[in-house]
Amino acid sequence: MSLQDQLMQFLVSGVTVGSIYALIALGFVVIYNVTGIINFAQGEFAVYGAFSAITVYQQTRLLSGNLQVDLGWPLPLAALFGVIVATLLGLLLYRAGIQPARNASILSMIIITIGAALVFRGMALLLWGTDPYRLPVFTPGPPIKIFGAILVRQGVWVIGITIITLVVLYLFFNYTLLGKALRACAVNPGAARLMGINPRRMALLAFGLSAAITAIAGIAIAPITFMTYDRGLILSLKGFVAAIMGGMSSPVGAVVGGLLLGILESFSAGLISSGYKDAVAFFVLFIVLAVRLGGFLRGRAAAPEQAGL
Repeated sequence: MSLQDQLMQFLVSGVTVGSIYALIALGFVVIYNVTGIINFAQGEFAVYGAFSAITVYQQTRLLSGNLQVDLGWPLPLAALFGVIVATLLGLLLYRAGIQPARNASILSMIIITIGAALVFRGMALLLWGTDPYRLPVFTPGPPIKIFGAILVRQGVWVIGITIITLVVLYLFFNYTLLGKALRACAVNPGAARLMGINPRRMALLAFGLSAAITAIAGIAIAPITFMTYDRGLILSLKGFVAAIMGGMSSPVGAVVGGLLLGILESFSAGLISSGYKDAVAFFVLFIVLAVRLGGFLRGRAAAPEQAGL
């Protein structure tokens, strides 16, 4: 393989991985825009979405092998089930963890999400154990060649899902009443309340929507790499870095940040060493926070007002 083909392969691989980071970053942005909270349990939604889909799709051992599940649901129905389970988990996190502490500081809220992530991870360990699982590719077939690079068919799904999700979010926030109500709470929760919008309901909706988006990311990546109970931590960190790169307030910025992070990781792994791949995310986070706290794509902006959660 020539150097040009290798560089193109790094680029294609980076875009594929970056699309996953972009989806998780979108989940961060949705919650942050409405509540001002950074949810570090975000990656756990991807884990639960993927594992729930895997459980109803194929034979799975639960509770340390004491329970065998072999339901054999169709893959589309299993994926939908995984999204629903993760969405309910997001709603539960808000109702049981965030809403009772609505008068606490933002820092306290973040600590609550970190605690929730630990609880979710422990529950996943009890349910599915340490065994890795994966889903089959959505459309089997040979890989696609793009300018000398190879793109697996599941990579096309990942990139396509990211684009579709971004478009759907744009249409939702700009052309639906619920979307406009969420935007109003993000801009000025106090004024939104005076207009008859319930900020608590909007925050609940934001957590559910964010969990659904992240679950889609987990299900999309499950055919590419094995899913384990502890994958949520690294996914949360990578999604957070991507969201920071995009300014934490812009869905488009989150997608661009995720793609940039994926490309940087791919090139560093290919040109330097694969051992530096994860370190790139933290180096980028340090640089972004040191140079421009608001992100590359947005100027410095105050955190959304936390009112009436």
